[in-house]
Amino acid sequence: MTPTITLSHINKVYANGTIALQDLNLEIGASQFISLVGPSGCGKSTALRIIAGLGQMSSGQLEWGQGQTPKLAYVFQEAALMPWATVRDNVRLPLTLAKMPKREAMAAVEESIARVGLQGFEKSYPRELSGGMKMRVSIARALVTKPDVLLMDEPFAALDEMTRSRLNSDLLSLWNQLRWTVIFVTHNIYESVYLSQRVVVMADRPGRVVADVIIDEPYPRNEEFRTSIDYNHYCRDVSRHLAEASLKGADRDLPIATL
Repeated sequence: MTPTITLSHINKVYANGTIALQDLNLEIGASQFISLVGPSGCGKSTALRIIAGLGQMSSGQLEWGQGQTPKLAYVFQEAALMPWATVRDNVRLPLTLAKMPKREAMAAVEESIARVGLQGFEKSYPRELSGGMKMRVSIARALVTKPDVLLMDEPFAALDEMTRSRLNSDLLSLWNQLRWTVIFVTHNIYESVYLSQRVVVMADRPGRVVADVIIDEPYPRNEEFRTSIDYNHYCRDVSRHLAEASLKGADRDLPIATL
């Protein structure tokens, strides 16, 4: 598979001398769904921001397939909605900034709202929505630009387990339909295994890839997969690599495991 994104020998050192990323190497194929997991502070979000162009690397190379930067969309941990704006206007914001004609923009907004299951809430304000619904609005706002690559930084971390589980399934359904490339940052092993084709484990600071676990299971995935022996095996495997990454974060020669 030709990679859509290639990160080569990425280093990130902050002004205070903190080494956030050291020799980070990662290839991501077109339409792949991968998750980044690792200890707190290992640089998962830093790597995502570098891919998004929201942060600069100290050294290294970021390459795009075909030599062209694809259309990116970013979903943050917080929904970050405008409290004075309706659902419709929040979703429309990127198109307004892009000066898209109103008729064209409204058609795209209605389609995006429908995709995340919020029909009937177009005129609602954020204060009238649950946490899960706010995150659906945030996802709709990302989808309205019709991205090639969707970057998601712990989007469901603050939600209760039932809402999180439902949104995981809805996200996979959308991915199956639209087949963007998805890079999903999470601390939740179970979530990463359920969603992903690959779970990339990063070591504690300085952050780098120490394991790339292939989740060789078909889609669509459902509750039957969540309770399967294979699912539990994958979760234990990722958990083992994560424990090793936490214990050996200072070991610069920790080998990369690909399963």
